[in-house]
Amino acid sequence: MTTALELERLPHGRDLPLPCYMSAGAAGLDLHAAVEAPLVLAPGERALVPTGLKLALPPGHEGQVRPRSGLALRHGVTVLNAPGTIDEDYAGEVQVLLVNLGQAPFTVERGLRVAQLVVAPVTRVAVREVEAVRDTARGAGGFGSTGLAPA
Repeated sequence: MTTALELERLPHGRDLPLPCYMSAGAAGLDLHAAVEAPLVLAPGERALVPTGLKLALPPGHEGQVRPRSGLALRHGVTVLNAPGTIDEDYAGEVQVLLVNLGQAPFTVERGLRVAQLVVAPVTRVAVREVEAVRDTARGAGGFGSTGLAPA
């Protein structure tokens, strides 16, 4: 099933490619950097990178801005608030919060694919307070409580 994603190119993004899937089975649309000049991220530095796009997400959906695995593996560059959420009613420019966790400076060039956008349905819930939530076999076991290897 295909759902339409409407978008507006802003003046500083008009010459960049539209977001697209890079393979037949890709889950995310690649987003391009709409920087006017190269942006150098020193190790440990973060920056908000414009995409030159505004989105009109379909009702009942969100946009998830996720890192690109190649940037993370090869350069240590990732999306700081991954996944970043674009709410259905957000009408501003999509920007990507990149951080350089690598050991060398990284340059964001105009048109670089900096992140991917996954459009996903959202389930809204009605909050209901109860005396106690249901118990489970796992209980309150949290971080690492299920172990590292199969039992």
